[in-house]
Amino acid sequence: MNQSELFDRSKQLVPGGVHSPVRSFKGLHTTPRFMAKAKGAKIWDVDGKDYIDFCMSFGPLILGHQDPDVRNALEAQLQKGWSYGACEPYSLELAEFLLERLPHVEQIRFVNSGTEAVMTAVRLARGASGRKKIVKFNGCYHGHLDALLIKAGSGLAGTAEASSGGVPESIASDTLILELGDLEGVREVFKRYPEEIALIAVEPLPANNGLLPQTQEFLQGLRDIATEYGAFLLFDEVISGFRMAFGGMAQLTGIVPDMVCYGKIIGGGLPVGAVAASKKIMENLAPVGSVYQAGTLSANPLAMVGGLESLKKLTPSAYETLEKNTKNIVSLFEKWFREYDGGRFSHLKMISRGSLFWIHPGELPSNASQISPQLARDFKVLFEILLNKGIYLAPNAYEVGFVSLAHKEKTQEELKERLWS
Repeated sequence: MNQSELFDRSKQLVPGGVHSPVRSFKGLHTTPRFMAKAKGAKIWDVDGKDYIDFCMSFGPLILGHQDPDVRNALEAQLQKGWSYGACEPYSLELAEFLLERLPHVEQIRFVNSGTEAVMTAVRLARGASGRKKIVKFNGCYHGHLDALLIKAGSGLAGTAEASSGGVPESIASDTLILELGDLEGVREVFKRYPEEIALIAVEPLPANNGLLPQTQEFLQGLRDIATEYGAFLLFDEVISGFRMAFGGMAQLTGIVPDMVCYGKIIGGGLPVGAVAASKKIMENLAPVGSVYQAGTLSANPLAMVGGLESLKKLTPSAYETLEKNTKNIVSLFEKWFREYDGGRFSHLKMISRGSLFWIHPGELPSNASQISPQLARDFKVLFEILLNKGIYLAPNAYEVGFVSLAHKEKTQEELKERLWS
């Protein structure tokens, strides 16, 4: 079957033909590519066409596809078993490896996704504080749990409404929405609800609705306000954790959050999530405390050994290489933007942090309200030109690009050839 036939078949079996909406190529003039295999910095579709991959499974594959050491660890574990539903040593090895290197947390619990990690953190914050309201920022994505699948309302700062069907108004009303960078708005909301807010949830490097770096002053301000009012501060580092630095944005900013959520990289490309905090906070979780959380496949042995093998390779020199790879790739794209078709894309700008990059028309925004309305239109054209050249970006204008250790000089040379072919 070709791509179109596969997508038609998929739409008969699956809502919209996909198991996650961002894969649907919605708004684009082409159908999703069905991928058959991947290795290094490349991915191949069912027709045998290869692409230089800057989606990288939306972030987990920081080493590239099929890293041989990770593959060997997974194959060895498969010989032992892949799901026990019982205590096992593999999660202990990963937990010890992480906690020895992350001074801002003392205990960790593994779950199956970033969404599940944030869901646990929200319930934990509410249970430990006895409060129910949550502060969230417009443009930050924390998974598809009801309490955080919320957008800004049309009234006063802090008001909110559901951004998805099926989320009751009663749930949306307990989530208070503000714009990134609006520290005064955060203060006003806490003055309005001084003893009702359990949690401030933030991506310290927002990277789910464009790449929107925040100032040290703003993040420190959140820390100070949370401390003043007895609320918890959650850093959602599902994307930024282990990608910006081993300790993520908590390490780079020196700001100690009360809770951190991880995912993606810590599973080596397998389904994973984690919530981590001080022992005092974490012991509110069952079976020690009264906040219930459970998962049949939590701490799956394959994810644990794959994640540990991946993390072992993230040395200081690896981060230097990642940043160098990213800067070289961004420079190539920027040069091509200026030169392609008489400067057709010369108005496009790129922002990068660590091994992340994002493309935006004109002045780069710092919050969601500043994102250009022209973005989706420009991206639609750009994406399909690059796709035809064998360059695969995440198929959504608001998603960031991911660079891996596999995007080395040989791949950069090939990227240059494909861009100017």
